[in-house]
Amino acid sequence: MSEENFQVKNHHLYITGAHWECLHAVRSIPSKYATSLGCSLLILLLSACGTNDSNQPSVRQDSAIPVTYISAQPVNIPVSLETIAQAEGAKEIEIRPRVNGIILKRLYAEGAAVEAGQSLYLIDPEPFRNALAEARAELREQDVQVMRARSEELRQRQLLAQNFVSQRAYDLAAADLALAVAGLQAAKARAQQAELNLSYTTVTAPIQGVTGRSLFSEGALVSANSSVLTTLAQLSPIWVRFSFSDNELTKFGGHLHSNNVRKVVMILPDGSEYQQEGTINFAASKIDPLLGTQQLRATFDNTDQRILPGQFARVRVIAGESRAVFVVPQIAVLTSDLGRYVYVIDEANAVMQRPVTVGDWIGKDWIIMDGLKSGDRIVVDNLIKLAPGKNVIPQLRESASS
Repeated sequence: MSEENFQVKNHHLYITGAHWECLHAVRSIPSKYATSLGCSLLILLLSACGTNDSNQPSVRQDSAIPVTYISAQPVNIPVSLETIAQAEGAKEIEIRPRVNGIILKRLYAEGAAVEAGQSLYLIDPEPFRNALAEARAELREQDVQVMRARSEELRQRQLLAQNFVSQRAYDLAAADLALAVAGLQAAKARAQQAELNLSYTTVTAPIQGVTGRSLFSEGALVSANSSVLTTLAQLSPIWVRFSFSDNELTKFGGHLHSNNVRKVVMILPDGSEYQQEGTINFAASKIDPLLGTQQLRATFDNTDQRILPGQFARVRVIAGESRAVFVVPQIAVLTSDLGRYVYVIDEANAVMQRPVTVGDWIGKDWIIMDGLKSGDRIVVDNLIKLAPGKNVIPQLRESASS
């Protein structure tokens, strides 16, 4: 048998490496069995011997992996916390009629923005026009009564000076004048009220805002001061209500107010930050005994009316004293059963897991409160390929791409 090939009935097998020892075992089979067993037995023997291939050296699996890292550097940032908030109109009012009557016409489009003083409803004005005409007629009549009483009082005064009438006659004339003057004042008030009631038949918007759904249609009878015709909400500025627990307030060093809150940032449902920063315009002076929270409210400019009353969002409140922390991309912070950790490159260019204590998010970064020290090399890519002790080829990430 040659070391280069092995022939069995014109079937050629080319064997190299670890199979050669099996070939020596095959050569010891008597020739009378070689033809009966044939190639099938030979192939089975060779396959069994082929299991020794596992003893051959395999391709190295611990080759170094190229990774990108950032160098941890402490930064001073104020304390910040996030919480759920709900928007509300700076002014939310109910539009009610001031007089009884039948609605003749709705003068606005439901849900449209209106200006202060813009007409919203028209109530039948005819009864109020008649009442105004009657009040003005009474006013003119009473004015004549005053003129006559004043003339009589003057005449009685002159006669009293000449001792032609008694003091009692003059006193009666003076009293009649006083009654006429009082009647005139009452008539003026009734005329003014009638004129005012007539003006109330046109229901106007008291403020600028966005109207709600109309609760009454044309032809409906409404009652003064009780029927709610619609609602009106002022959207700019917009108010946002939120609260913090007393435990969270300790992180700020105490209760919050407009003087110690540096900035309020609204985070929209899509994760983006609202372009306008807010300011605190209300802070409760005590902790709610039922919820154990301090109620707060911030105001935001909302000229584009992007935020609507009732909308939920998140707010990030920045307050308190600055402290040194580390800022790490969110992708570099991993989670295990024992908590969160990052991969840190040691001096031998091997990675190890470093447990960290995280704070809040800042954009796309985590605030690391504890677990890192200045100069630590933190891996920010190829994380799925890493394991403790794995050798890496580190490359510093440029600041422009960080």
